[in-house]
Amino acid sequence: MQSLLERELVVVTGKGGVGKTTIAAAIGLLAAHRGLRAIVVEVGDQTRLPELFGHPPGQTGAENKLQERLSSISIDPDRALLEWLQALGGRVSGRVLASSGTFQYFAAAAPGAKELVSMVKIWELTQGRRWQRRAVGYDLVVLDAPATGNALGMLGSPQTFGSIARVGPIAGQAQRLRELLEEPERTGYVAVTLPTDMAVTEALELQDGLRAQLGRTLDAVIVNGLLPQRFTPAELRLIVESSGDGPDAGGSAPPAGARRRGVAADAVVRRSAAQAAQTVHDRARFQHNQLQRLRRRSFEVAGVPFVWAAGMDLPAIERVAEQLGRKL
Repeated sequence: MQSLLERELVVVTGKGGVGKTTIAAAIGLLAAHRGLRAIVVEVGDQTRLPELFGHPPGQTGAENKLQERLSSISIDPDRALLEWLQALGGRVSGRVLASSGTFQYFAAAAPGAKELVSMVKIWELTQGRRWQRRAVGYDLVVLDAPATGNALGMLGSPQTFGSIARVGPIAGQAQRLRELLEEPERTGYVAVTLPTDMAVTEALELQDGLRAQLGRTLDAVIVNGLLPQRFTPAELRLIVESSGDGPDAGGSAPPAGARRRGVAADAVVRRSAAQAAQTVHDRARFQHNQLQRLRRRSFEVAGVPFVWAAGMDLPAIERVAEQLGRKL
């Protein structure tokens, strides 16, 4: 299988709240560690990555260096539109067209216009020859896409505009975008999910949407926040039995006198520990059943362990990147 890091573009999406930004940042970091020049793209006025890497908040629309060989950008559709128009018709005519009331109305009213402009900017980031002469090129562009439904709408914008504008520069750009998104050698698609029924169902719906819209399938599904399976069934049975709740537990009463309260308290602690072990075991088993649900669909599945921390920081993302490097 062709590695994700060998593509020009990797699109990361999934249900909201599953950790897409973390995984996108980890993929970008992994690429940088492998010697590639990578950029992680945020959309929708999100500028979280610079702060995550210890930098001041980034300016929307600007490319921010996060560390050696790794950058980020939060796309500003208005700025991207101006850059595109200038590339099409020169600096002066681009500004005139962008400031015209008629064009502004079209850009605001046409369905998918902002999504198309954002996708054009993403395409431009994949090019060796950039719109700005001094702009660097990238080996890999990682798109931290919106949640599933909005991501499919964004990915479908070239097809929408291609059917409206059949000739001219917009039609030509829409066709180039479609070629980028449809060619497996150039673009990879990654679903991020949690090991829950709803999130996994949305990943399966994403697969169906990609196939219907672009004729593509998911290259990988990354399951975030997995709990370890700490006990075998035999070990868990011993834990329960030792708590005093199992079938072989002794039924003798605690000794009379001063030790009675200490023995009773110890029994309560053992029962609580056994119940906690049972709960964690059941939850981990359910999560791993969700993994098997994905594997039955022949997906390339990679699990990322649950991070026991108040929030994600750079060391945590480094660990996630290391995990992905072993599995993808």
